[in-house]
Amino acid sequence: MAAHAGGLTAVAPSRTKAPTEAPLVSVRGLVRGFGPKGVLNGVDLDIAPGEFVALLGPSGCGKSTLLRALAGLDHDVKGSGVINVPDRVSVAFQDSRLLPWDTVLGNVTLGLGDHDADTKARRALAEVGLAGREKSWPHELSGGEQQRVALARSLVREPQLLLADEPFGALDALTRIKMHGLLRDLVAAHRPAVLLVTHDVDEAIALAHRIVVLDSGRVATVRAVAPEIGTSAAGTPTDAAGHEALRRDLLTALGVDVTVASH
Repeated sequence: MAAHAGGLTAVAPSRTKAPTEAPLVSVRGLVRGFGPKGVLNGVDLDIAPGEFVALLGPSGCGKSTLLRALAGLDHDVKGSGVINVPDRVSVAFQDSRLLPWDTVLGNVTLGLGDHDADTKARRALAEVGLAGREKSWPHELSGGEQQRVALARSLVREPQLLLADEPFGALDALTRIKMHGLLRDLVAAHRPAVLLVTHDVDEAIALAHRIVVLDSGRVATVRAVAPEIGTSAAGTPTDAAGHEALRRDLLTALGVDVTVASH
């Protein structure tokens, strides 16, 4: 892990990716199924180094299945296709998955074999605003703090690819907004590529460079998020009209009646 100073300076994330950049992640013809039912039915997807991609889609469309395939967590699932991912991959889940019998510091250093693992973990905890909580137990933390520990555990390994499966889905609305800002700052500091699975259109627009909509196990829609449309570090889009147009477009792609959703 590269050394980083404790704490983060709020930085608006770059949303412009070089179109000619060789992909860090490449998926071709990915098929996954459980029994006779197909979950992924020929997915193609590229993610560039440092790119933030949000994955939207209705329940059961294959979002988490795709993420688990990229993470190498689906060995017992039947399927085919080609997946190329970098060596260093970390996963953040909706449940923080902290070990209740270990301290915050112990959870962050779990599986980290470096001789200076404690030092790196302390820096990572400082980055997520938990300096001084190293000796705390998971049950002493709020839900948002537990997710901060989970992010520190994911990023302490300096992943080239961060896979995030609805990491803020269980949090209240205010905590989610705060976590969005934190994730933006962490991504700006560490520069991993990110694939975020979410059901929240506004969350996808706020964080991503590009949004992919899955439907029936296939990529149905892909939309770029222009810098002026995505939510800035200040929390508001520069182009409110463009932001709303993209939001309505994505809701339509998800099968939502935008005339009802807007009331």
